[in-house]
Amino acid sequence: MDMQNLKASRRGFLGLMAGGMATAASLRPASAQAVETNAQIVIIGAGAAGTSLANRLVRRLDGARITILDPSPMHFYQPGLSLVAAGLKPASYTESDTTEWLPKDITLISEAAAAIDPVAKTVATTGGQSVPYDFLVVAPGLVLDHDAIEGFSLDMVGKDGIGALYAGPQYAARTWEAASAFAETGGVGLFTRPATEMKCAGAPLKHTFLIEDIATRTAGAGKHEMHYAANNNSLFGVPIVSEKVRMLFDERGITPHYSHVLKAIDAGRKIATFTTPDGDAELQYDYLHVIPPQRAPEVIRQSGLSWADKWTDQGWVEVDMKTLRHLRYPDVFALGDVAGVPKGKTAASVKWQVPVVEDHLVAAIQGGEGRLAYDGYTSCPLITRVGRAMLVEFDYHNNLVPSFPGVIAPLEELWISWLMKEVALKATYNAMLRGKA
Repeated sequence: MDMQNLKASRRGFLGLMAGGMATAASLRPASAQAVETNAQIVIIGAGAAGTSLANRLVRRLDGARITILDPSPMHFYQPGLSLVAAGLKPASYTESDTTEWLPKDITLISEAAAAIDPVAKTVATTGGQSVPYDFLVVAPGLVLDHDAIEGFSLDMVGKDGIGALYAGPQYAARTWEAASAFAETGGVGLFTRPATEMKCAGAPLKHTFLIEDIATRTAGAGKHEMHYAANNNSLFGVPIVSEKVRMLFDERGITPHYSHVLKAIDAGRKIATFTTPDGDAELQYDYLHVIPPQRAPEVIRQSGLSWADKWTDQGWVEVDMKTLRHLRYPDVFALGDVAGVPKGKTAASVKWQVPVVEDHLVAAIQGGEGRLAYDGYTSCPLITRVGRAMLVEFDYHNNLVPSFPGVIAPLEELWISWLMKEVALKATYNAMLRGKA
């Protein structure tokens, strides 16, 4: 199929995706005979990582006692939040029932983990239960530290020009209320990202690009002034992508402010204060998008599982970057946002992490060593306009690792990459939850 036909045909795009997934499936090893075991496996978190792993383990293990701890009745499709915050999808697009995705042959405890004892090998729950384990997988996601920003609270979202799409579906919808009002009236838009590690580091850029595009289409060119506060001296962690973003900012009149980290908000005056290498700096706004610092949940930071010599303010779990196995407690693994690795806080990362943990956990049950390795694969369909995106895929070494070489150029703004985000990604995500992708 040539690119002209591919761009002209939605059916052609979906056919390409189906072919790509079939090729990927053909590279997976044939289903092995189930391993008989009575191992007790506890998974903390029923998000993308925990649910995907649970579905895979029930097929690999015969007799294992698998328990998942998660208090949330709702599962959130987090990659969709940026679409909700741009008015492109309703909040309900990201919402489903947690139990919809979980296999029947597991135990769900609808409580959060309150304490982890990696020596006694138990997890205490908020409801007072003590759950023993032979193997523990920590996949609780991360927490948003909104309190770290002076003058900000979630009840401000959607009012007086303040957005915060990361906080959840309803807050993403409220973010669109504030952003759409800004798009119609004009003024100064100010977009931020935190200094901590964060999930989907492309999301701040997506929101910036989308609102700039929508605002220009709505009120017309020249009615808006766009500013992006970068946490360090680059716009993206992969240098070649950072340079491409810088070029797009320059083309579209978006002003970057390097090494500006949001510290405080004066909502009455519409002033945001940033820490910079030269001291505090104030920037005025009519629309402000807030992304707070992000950290491991308190139960993880108090468990003794975190790194002691890096990310000490964030508490990510101390794991081998290739196997995601804890460096001091070999019966503990970490998945997803909470894993202390240099890359990998996206749903696409989870897709590649889960088979690695499955491989090493099943091998450990059999008294052996796993063979698979995670190389930091991270994917970001970086939306640049409504209907255009760049499919950016990279690894630990900042190498671009395109899934469709010769078909989808990673640093070009393409319609097909937009459809990857807007159409195909959720289907792939759902298949991943079922343990089938």
